[in-house]
Amino acid sequence: MTAAAGSDRPAGPGGSAGPDRVDVWLIPTDQPEPVVRALRALLDPAERARADGPDPRFGRRFTVAHGAARLLAGARLGLDPARLEWRRGPHGKPAIDGLAVNQSASGALAVLALAERRAVGVDVEEIRDARAAVRLARRCFPPAEAALVEADPDPAGRFTGLWCRREACVKAYGGRLVQGFGLPLSGPAPVLLADPGGLGPGPCRVDDLPVPGPFRAALAAVGGHPFRASVRTWTAADCLATALI
Repeated sequence: MTAAAGSDRPAGPGGSAGPDRVDVWLIPTDQPEPVVRALRALLDPAERARADGPDPRFGRRFTVAHGAARLLAGARLGLDPARLEWRRGPHGKPAIDGLAVNQSASGALAVLALAERRAVGVDVEEIRDARAAVRLARRCFPPAEAALVEADPDPAGRFTGLWCRREACVKAYGGRLVQGFGLPLSGPAPVLLADPGGLGPGPCRVDDLPVPGPFRAALAAVGGHPFRASVRTWTAADCLATALI
């Protein structure tokens, strides 16, 4: 397992005054078959059952995302990745003692967030069709944000970015997606959300993440203190030379 050089960037005012660090890993999930087999060996029975569903491509990508998450969380905690036992919240958010963990996947990219000092949520989405973006914005966003999407030269990109901010907030609190639809999350990043409504006590900070290709991504952390996202890309090159295979 290796990490390519990434970016450390402060999230908001006060970034030089010791903001919390959140490690963010970009995980390309289209990997060679030997890597998929190696990572599958780390999964628990429930994860393997999910990977063995009717869509083989989804299963391979799921295996890579969740196997890599186990490797990275296990390395952070000094534990055997195959023996990690996730606890699940009421709406499926994973947790493990000593580490806040959240993950999202879309297409061939997964994003993993790890933090020690606060609850976090992360979301990545492949950019949607422009017509679908405008339609969904009208249905799911506050009217002012739906208008922003419709007026934007890139409505699909704007919609997807705002959608990711919502999902990240909801996941930081372990809530349901519908609870995020009315949140006011437009404006330059990072956004300080003073009142997350029924999700839980505020505030919550939300920042956009740099991701490659046709994707948008966002990271949310519960609490008003600034955070710094350390963004790196996971690769499987070293796995080919380890005992995992």
